[in-house]
Amino acid sequence: MADEIILDMDDLRAVAAYAAENAADVLEIFERSHPADCRPRDAVEIARMFARGGKRVRALRDAAWAALRAAQESENEAASQAARAAMCASSAAYLHPLARSTQVKHILGAPAHAARAVELVAGEAPGVGADYVERACRRATRRLVEVLRRYPLAPPGGGRVGELLRSIDRTLRGGVS
Repeated sequence: MADEIILDMDDLRAVAAYAAENAADVLEIFERSHPADCRPRDAVEIARMFARGGKRVRALRDAAWAALRAAQESENEAASQAARAAMCASSAAYLHPLARSTQVKHILGAPAHAARAVELVAGEAPGVGADYVERACRRATRRLVEVLRRYPLAPPGGGRVGELLRSIDRTLRGGVS
């Protein structure tokens, strides 16, 4: 694989749309614990605006950082994971065109964190996470999978979120291990 990946704005919009859709699934988890904190919702909304044709502006990065701070400040682990999904949605617009496995986190980070959030809400039930992974894989568009396949496989590590990320990655690539 070459060091540089070819990406166009439509590719980035497809990744952002997918990430925002997955992050939106778990916003309620964050908002139940932090009803006055709109940072994760703002991150998802700006990602959606970009996905619908908005410009790739600094506000996307700012929203991603704000959602990450919300995640770090939360004492509720499920809420923190939901905020991290929102952070991934907003930062998806900045997927780098580098053939690095770590870039897969920009593509699949939101559904991996969302799956972990629903697992935690269900009392660490891994079947709930697996069900979410299946749903996230069903909603992936052909274009998203084409973008994903330009990159190396997801990296090792990352604890349970990393396991979920690699599960989504393998499934979308058609069972590649």
